[in-house]
Amino acid sequence: MTIKFANKYISIILFFISLSVSSQSNDWFTVAKKDVSYKSDKDVINLIGNEKEISQFKIKCTQGNLKIKYIVVHYKDKSKINNKTKGTGLLTKGMSSFVFNIEKGKIIDKIELSYEAIGNMLVTKRAKIELLGRKK
Repeated sequence: MTIKFANKYISIILFFISLSVSSQSNDWFTVAKKDVSYKSDKDVINLIGNEKEISQFKIKCTQGNLKIKYIVVHYKDKSKINNKTKGTGLLTKGMSSFVFNIEKGKIIDKIELSYEAIGNMLVTKRAKIELLGRKK
């Protein structure tokens, strides 16, 4: 009797743990998608609506190879923060950058990205990225 109860109890706990783990991995959403040219490139991503309510963001490379130079976060109050890349700044397909935190109490206006695709135009594919955000 106690073994059956323990098995049911363990099954219920494992079920709730699996739900919490799967929900943690799905809290990132796509804010923007960009194609990166083989020369130095600078893109400005203007955030609109609910996109401004993020507390963190990261860059994910979905194709090719990418070198991130710098990231500037512009806030509504006209202040800005220059973020240097952590590590080497090199991303290959499937890799994500480290997470960048947004200052508490501030609202983002836009994010400025400076990067370049790495590789040979004839051999490698052009880099594509996604800017992913996490809600507050």
